[in-house]
Amino acid sequence: MLLCSAFNGLSQRAWLALRSRGHRVTIRVVHDPQEIAAAAAATDPELIICPFLRRRVPDLVWRRYRTIIIHPGPEGDRGPSALDWAIMDAEPTWGVTALQATGDLDGGPIWGTRVFRMPSDPPRKSTLYNTEVSDAAMSLIGEVVTKAEDPGFTPRRQDRRVHVVVRPLVRQADRSFSWGDPTGHVLRRIRAADGRPGVHTELAGVPIAVFDAHPGDAAPGEPGTIAGRRQGAVLVRTGDGALWIGHARRLALEAPGTTVKLPAVLALGDGAGEVPRIAGPPHLREIGYRRVGRVGWVDFAFHNGAMSTSQCRRLAAAVRYAAAQDTAVLVLAGGEVFSNGLHLGVIDAHPDPAAEAWRNITAIDDLCRQIIACTGQLVVSALVGDAGAGGVMLALGADKVIARDGVLLNPHYRKMGLYGSEYWTYVLPRRAGEAEADRLTTDCGPITAAEAAEIGLVDRLAAPDRTAFPAAVLDYATELAADGRADALLRRKRETREADEHRRPLETYRIRELAEMSHDIFDDRHGFARTRRAFLTGRPLGPATPETLRLPDPRLPELTPVN
Repeated sequence: MLLCSAFNGLSQRAWLALRSRGHRVTIRVVHDPQEIAAAAAATDPELIICPFLRRRVPDLVWRRYRTIIIHPGPEGDRGPSALDWAIMDAEPTWGVTALQATGDLDGGPIWGTRVFRMPSDPPRKSTLYNTEVSDAAMSLIGEVVTKAEDPGFTPRRQDRRVHVVVRPLVRQADRSFSWGDPTGHVLRRIRAADGRPGVHTELAGVPIAVFDAHPGDAAPGEPGTIAGRRQGAVLVRTGDGALWIGHARRLALEAPGTTVKLPAVLALGDGAGEVPRIAGPPHLREIGYRRVGRVGWVDFAFHNGAMSTSQCRRLAAAVRYAAAQDTAVLVLAGGEVFSNGLHLGVIDAHPDPAAEAWRNITAIDDLCRQIIACTGQLVVSALVGDAGAGGVMLALGADKVIARDGVLLNPHYRKMGLYGSEYWTYVLPRRAGEAEADRLTTDCGPITAAEAAEIGLVDRLAAPDRTAFPAAVLDYATELAADGRADALLRRKRETREADEHRRPLETYRIRELAEMSHDIFDDRHGFARTRRAFLTGRPLGPATPETLRLPDPRLPELTPVN
């Protein structure tokens, strides 16, 4: 059994990996000791693994069942805020430890450890967790299960020669900084709290929590003042430089936990109104274009994969530009997260959330149509990171999909109370078939890139190494762009699109999907508003694992040929 505080990316990867090895795996999302005890009693497991658990395992559970904690710290590290402290303290190396639960918090017998070098630049906590930490944890989980099957295995006691460091829960007082502090110090504090909970501070007289910080340059001025803004981010002066703050959350002292993370300009509201628009450094651009021979390459990187109305429109403009060039292949390369579709935060914060949700879904539909209908070039979606909901369908609109082994896809919508759009009723069945499309959108479970390749959603599976992925994508695109092959593939693409259009015009898929979405957005028939708010504030409505989802099925519409 997997016990976790949320069915997050690591928990999903662990669930899928163990099932692929033939194990019968139960997963339970638990929030307190009583729920942990009840889950164990109801399941009576041979082994409990806790890949992401914020609560202490009760004595009555670990005394009866072998319970293994995956701790995001090296041997000797103890406490609930391991990664926060590691980033703030600039640890040169870090690790992950699999240890058996006992009465001594993080002090139980060792089942395995992994050690890795920390990035030279301060990493975002969420990035560190989703990369080095998760990779190490997955390796350990496999090792734990193998050892658990060995009746002769006995975990070792923790090495007494290892210095034990007991670190307390990080509180806002521990994270605090002054804008007059050195840039590097402020950057490290913010990134140690990104994506949650952010660091409390004040900008333009507005109490906020800040996220998504990047070094920048600004003319001299008072630390803490805003020097400029660009595409939702603000440039804030520090003691010896400046930082771009991409996202922020207003602090509502009278109602804590009710505000949501937004692009910083939106979060500040009138406080950013008089700030001049300025150019940012090239490496911070959300969207970029380059070409290599016969390959055009559109990079896009949106924070946590959320795509607002304006971001969808800007990306659509970039795709239009790229499609007009004399290249044979167009690569759409997403960032750390490829895309998760709609920007729920911007929708929720709008004075009229339903109207903004409608604008957002129509903007992303426009983008998806542009990708599907591009017949002058072969379009390749490149996924170095995970994708969910409309982000998966956006990727599937391309002619070819290349994904890094280890990527997770969540090709469904109904957990958010939505039917879905992005032409999913066209792109998903054309690759996987209608039966598989029905299963994916009703089971609402994650799938790995390897599984996606088996059912036709991914055409090329690249090695797990993130740093090697761009080169693998370019090799694949160059291979497709070869003179004879590109011409043949483009000819077949045009013929297929023409035949599909004759069978059922592309626009009819959009019309049917948006008709369903209108009920979800404006009538809120499946609780989109409430579910969205719970997701954004980190207060889930209840367990959200594959075993607990019970929502109406988003059936594929019956489509008949047009004569």
